[in-house]
Amino acid sequence: MKLYIRQKLLSWKDRFHVKDENGEDRYYVEGEVWTLGKKLHVYDMSGREVAYIEQKITFMLAEYHVYQDGCEVAVIKQKFSWFHPKYEIEGLGWEVDGSFWLHEYEIRKNAMPIVSISKELMARGDSYELTIANPVDEIIALAVVLTIDCVIDSNND
Repeated sequence: MKLYIRQKLLSWKDRFHVKDENGEDRYYVEGEVWTLGKKLHVYDMSGREVAYIEQKITFMLAEYHVYQDGCEVAVIKQKFSWFHPKYEIEGLGWEVDGSFWLHEYEIRKNAMPIVSISKELMARGDSYELTIANPVDEIIALAVVLTIDCVIDSNND
């Protein structure tokens, strides 16, 4: 299955839709303004929150916590690296690998793909295509990709 994320360029408040393969809105993501650390809420189209992402302020490297139904399901940490970004996903047994500079990467568990991410380089704003291997992983895979995008975005600022 595929999901598509297109964020608006120069938005004061993060708010964008996630579309499915048919171009239909599947989720919407809304960020909080004026908070210490980034906070994103992911809602289904009926308005029910399906995931919540919260940045924990740390001294050096980014750390984000992902929640579903009020329970923490993953912690995404940026790891120190000299030449290219590295991320650790705690709680899911998932690994991230690929080129973040080229915006082509994959998340795997036990060498099996969970989600492949590719970014359109010439699009206005950030545009991503997510190919999710198993629909069961759809929401958490979306939340993890959004988290990594937050880290990349904050590093570019």
